[in-house]
Amino acid sequence: MEAYGGPDDLASHARFGPSRRNAVMFGSPGVAYVYLVYGMYHCLNVVVEAEGLAAAVLIRAVEPLRGIVEMRVARSAAVVALAAGRGKTAAEMAGRRIEALPAPRLAAGPGLVCAALSIDRGQNGRDLCDGGADLQLELGDTPAPAIEAGPRIGIDYADEPWLSLPWRFFVPGSRSLSAGASR
Repeated sequence: MEAYGGPDDLASHARFGPSRRNAVMFGSPGVAYVYLVYGMYHCLNVVVEAEGLAAAVLIRAVEPLRGIVEMRVARSAAVVALAAGRGKTAAEMAGRRIEALPAPRLAAGPGLVCAALSIDRGQNGRDLCDGGADLQLELGDTPAPAIEAGPRIGIDYADEPWLSLPWRFFVPGSRSLSAGASR
């Protein structure tokens, strides 16, 4: 996961103040901020600051422990839909590629998290602390792993010190890490 602050953070969507796209970031903590990147991939963030102060954590990867079959089906549906525009053969090849993918790689990137969990902008603004919601945060039943921190990735448009801040958090050695962190 990666942390993003408010208007002072030049890598944050909040850097220009509230907008239609990022308004959720300025809302209540524990809420989903879901946006579309590159016009095709959804990204899930969790708002983490008090109302009126923008800050969110981008969920960069998820290590599948349960629901692997469902995640694979969701990923396959998403990739086949994208490939369908290139023809039936491309869609079939894309589906086979997801079938062969090791489970730890099913949600190994921010867009892949949303594809594997069927998250789209329809969940933007959802309360992730609502135990009855279809999308929610839960405490795990395993001990918390050791976490390391490093610089965020994919923010080349931001200047220092924003490029070098150790605001990316990961489990070293995890096979589910997205690009740019030590495996």
